[in-house]
Amino acid sequence: MKAAVLYSGGKDSSFTAVMLKRLGLDVELYTANFGVYDSYIPASKSAKSLGFKHNVLKMDTEILKTTCEKILEDGFPNDGIKYIHEKTVETLASNHDIIADGTRRDDRTPKLNINQIKSLEDRLNVQYINLDSFGHKSVKLITGNLFEISKEKSNKDTSSDFEVEIRTMIDEMGGNSLDIFPEHYQTRVIGYKK
Repeated sequence: MKAAVLYSGGKDSSFTAVMLKRLGLDVELYTANFGVYDSYIPASKSAKSLGFKHNVLKMDTEILKTTCEKILEDGFPNDGIKYIHEKTVETLASNHDIIADGTRRDDRTPKLNINQIKSLEDRLNVQYINLDSFGHKSVKLITGNLFEISKEKSNKDTSSDFEVEIRTMIDEMGGNSLDIFPEHYQTRVIGYKK
């Protein structure tokens, strides 16, 4: 069976992919891109380092625009990121029987709630898998033993999550993305531990 994993190149989505592969599924990785910036490149490098096929999931720029408008209106990213994640998961689900992402039990956003998951599975006849039984500490322990991980200041050239294109569009719309996304560090998988 094939499984499509929404992939950022980080430790959570990498762990999900490896776990599904070890369960015998044919796993392909997908990074969403809205055509504003080639944000998928770091994830592509991470996927290659782990031996997975990587695909770019081309998304409608209007979804990104709506996301940015929500974030600018709220002055806070949570609802906008929930929106963009939900639309991306639905797009991925429209062409696959099994879909997955790296959302964990203690994530606040992006995360589908149980009713959204049931609706998605029923409407689109898919199986949805995430890391909901794993907390941050468990994932850190497992992935720290499994992967070589880089930790870098978040920027356009080292990250493949939604934030990259959201920041780009917010700045193009005349906003200041640094007001909404303060400087922080992100991790990216660069290979398996030897």
